[in-house]
Amino acid sequence: MTAEPFKIGLLGHGTVGAAFAELLPERADQIAATTGLRPEITGVLTTSRGTFEEILAASDLVVELIGGLEPARGYVLAAMAAGKHVVTANKQLLAHHGEELWAAAREHGVQLRFEAAVAGVVPVIRVLQESLAAAHVDRVHGIVNGTTNFILTQMASTGASYADALAEAQRLGYAEADPSDDVNGKDAAAKMAIIARLAFDTPVHLDDVRYEGIEQITQEDIAYARDLGLSLKLIGTAERVGEGISVRVHPAFLYAGHPLASINGSFNAVTVESPAITEITMSGPGAGGPQTASAVLGDVISAMIPPASTPETTQQLPVVADAESAFYLHLEVEDRPGVLAQIAQLLGLQGASIKSVVQQGTGSGARLVMVVHPMLESKFFAAVDLISRLDFLRGTPRAIRVLDEEFAA
Repeated sequence: MTAEPFKIGLLGHGTVGAAFAELLPERADQIAATTGLRPEITGVLTTSRGTFEEILAASDLVVELIGGLEPARGYVLAAMAAGKHVVTANKQLLAHHGEELWAAAREHGVQLRFEAAVAGVVPVIRVLQESLAAAHVDRVHGIVNGTTNFILTQMASTGASYADALAEAQRLGYAEADPSDDVNGKDAAAKMAIIARLAFDTPVHLDDVRYEGIEQITQEDIAYARDLGLSLKLIGTAERVGEGISVRVHPAFLYAGHPLASINGSFNAVTVESPAITEITMSGPGAGGPQTASAVLGDVISAMIPPASTPETTQQLPVVADAESAFYLHLEVEDRPGVLAQIAQLLGLQGASIKSVVQQGTGSGARLVMVVHPMLESKFFAAVDLISRLDFLRGTPRAIRVLDEEFAA
């Protein structure tokens, strides 16, 4: 039996688009045997090739890989209004306009698939939408940016500086020529907005996500973390806090027993916590054209076998700005009597409890590195502000969050 053609319009032919265009014909026979439809690219849109109108008219499904907000948003909305399924890897588009796009998909009875927008080949979207649709999710932790994970792994394993590790990531193709959105945390924040929306069934916009990057991480931070038995990752967190939710991205130290602590290189991983399942962790490659193209193709196959949709949200949960966290605190101080006592006093006034302290050096070259038990972030930073005014400090305090928990094997 001859499989019917399934026509795909491809918007964008960059790293991922080119990899997808190469992967699709390699897998076409297998897909045809499974679905009864043979996928084929019938048009490609670039700045110098094709028109959107021609591609739309000749397609059953549109794959959007041009990135950015416009014209991507207009193309996706037009495609769905014309009754076409859409697959996208555009996390910024979904983080800014997700509710509008999901509503359009429901209105026109088409599918909007976006697994590749979040964590490469890690199937976190499918798991949240389908496998755990009936679970009450309490928290999602994720390493959702392969570029920053590669950089931090390089710094920890080779002793490279941040600048040298970034240069190596660019040389290997894990980082763009302009890596700003990766290293400043914005890329991960967009992904966590999407994850939070699906995990908690409530609208979440990129503006709701507080984020910090890794640009200020130093070899000293990583060396002291090693002394304390910690590893350093850029972590995205979406969790329930009281009657609301907190969504944030920041560097964090993890103890060895945490399931994300051993995720290295350009790999991504997501841990989902729920009373019904305790904890599950999914991991896989998170950066690279072929890997992302594979996730895009998975979405294309899913869209070829309807139905599937992103339901309308039923909750309207407030976003909580202040959450609890443990902290690593690095202080450059003069070594003289009473220094640690004054620091401990200021931390104690804000309700902080010190878990561990490491002191290195003497005289004017002394350093104090400590880990503080979980407390409200606002109170911790209030204490740091007071500490920064002490006359024996020789530089600005550096603070990094710590995931102060481990899971039993």
